[in-house]
Amino acid sequence: MKKKLLTVLIVLSSMAVSAQYNYRDSNRIGIMLGINQFTLYTDNFKTSPGTGWNAGLSLRGNFYNDFDMVYAMQFSENNFTVATKKNALSSKNEEVEYTLSSAQISLLLSYKIVENHLSVEFGPVFQINGKFNIDEQNENNIITGTTLFAKDITDISNFNFYPAIGITAGVTHFRVNVQYQYGVTNMLGGLNNPDTGISNFKGNAGILSGNLIVYL
Repeated sequence: MKKKLLTVLIVLSSMAVSAQYNYRDSNRIGIMLGINQFTLYTDNFKTSPGTGWNAGLSLRGNFYNDFDMVYAMQFSENNFTVATKKNALSSKNEEVEYTLSSAQISLLLSYKIVENHLSVEFGPVFQINGKFNIDEQNENNIITGTTLFAKDITDISNFNFYPAIGITAGVTHFRVNVQYQYGVTNMLGGLNNPDTGISNFKGNAGILSGNLIVYL
């Protein structure tokens, strides 16, 4: 899955470079690197947020008057934990870490408060992701409050949609972006199976990111 996501990122990067070449007077390509905090909001089991990383490209161009358009491609590793028990007789909770690799494409409208120094962005983010990954030694832990094994909740939905809002500040070639995304699609929808009558899994992701952007 990581190879597929990397291929998508490379293809989209080529598109961005082409756009920069054709419109170099108005567009700037930025290289992004940063961290994220991923939270899975669900009533099906107890979760805690974790810290991951981001890397990608951002293309910022003039749109209309005080507005820019920001097109970004980002590869991320997201982490969070789920409360589990080693076995049914255990009374002690053990936090199991889940990892999610994902690729995002976003198209954001940016309002320039101060030209080249301060702006706010908002718009849609589309995410393609693989399964949740966990350490093999924790696969048979029992998720606290359920009869599920830790490995039973890894096959999630492969596509998610996030409205996003953020702020970017800095100078012409170096800026910091802080952004929050909330997933309106059911990330745990892939766990629901009509054939088995299981249809109560529901979870929405919230991602808080901080990225350093270096514009070329």
